[in-house]
Amino acid sequence: MTTIDTQAGNGGHGTPVGAADDSRPLHQRYKQASHYRSKEEEFDACKLGMWLFLTTEVLLFAGIFCAYAIFRMFYPQAFSNGSAHLDWKVGSINTVVLLISSYTMATAIHNAQLNQQAKLKFNLLVTIACGLAFVFIKVVFEYIPKWSGYFLAIDPALSHHEKSGITAWGGLFQFVEGYGGKRPGKWFDYPFAQDPHEPMWWSIYYSGTAIHALHVVIGASLIFYVYLKARKGFYGPKHYTGVEVIGLYWHLVDLIWIFLFPLLYLVH
Repeated sequence: MTTIDTQAGNGGHGTPVGAADDSRPLHQRYKQASHYRSKEEEFDACKLGMWLFLTTEVLLFAGIFCAYAIFRMFYPQAFSNGSAHLDWKVGSINTVVLLISSYTMATAIHNAQLNQQAKLKFNLLVTIACGLAFVFIKVVFEYIPKWSGYFLAIDPALSHHEKSGITAWGGLFQFVEGYGGKRPGKWFDYPFAQDPHEPMWWSIYYSGTAIHALHVVIGASLIFYVYLKARKGFYGPKHYTGVEVIGLYWHLVDLIWIFLFPLLYLVH
């Protein structure tokens, strides 16, 4: 039986190999990269590499947390005032969304290990949907109103403000006079600020949440890539490295939010 060896890339996303007439699923025909002695060694190396990468991610957010601690110590009133403009209900919904995604991601890994192909693909899609929902809620219900003063017409918070009659996007967004301007640093022009250091709070807020949201987008994109591979039967009991390492990344993204939520939304 003739075989064609093809090198696999780092992270276990190489090309399965086998005989031309081999009808086994791709995950059963998978062969480790040539510089590994076994699939087990490749799996361990990929996981170790991901853990090392995640340590650099921890260092990235550690810098933001240190800045938060220092500036909150110096300007406690500014941080309390800024946090009062955040809706803890919106933050809680996003927390639940990410916790659900973390569960479905872990379940997807379990599905791959048990060769439950339909459930694997379903849980990957649910995880992606949760990630996109998180970003949508963050941008539409938080960033846009605070930055510009425009609320989504169905935003429950809109009922607490007096509408100006100005709309955008065919009435999809309603403008509230004097609400916008909560921007970071030199772009801050919120007219009812009570502390001169509130721009510092918004700098920390946008830095932490925007970088985190970027990680959510990257994670969802990688999970979609894994999903496309899963549709071809690339993952199963014989090979699920890609699902495992992306799962580690996604869990870290969720964990970072667990710290950001109370520090930002529950300060006041």
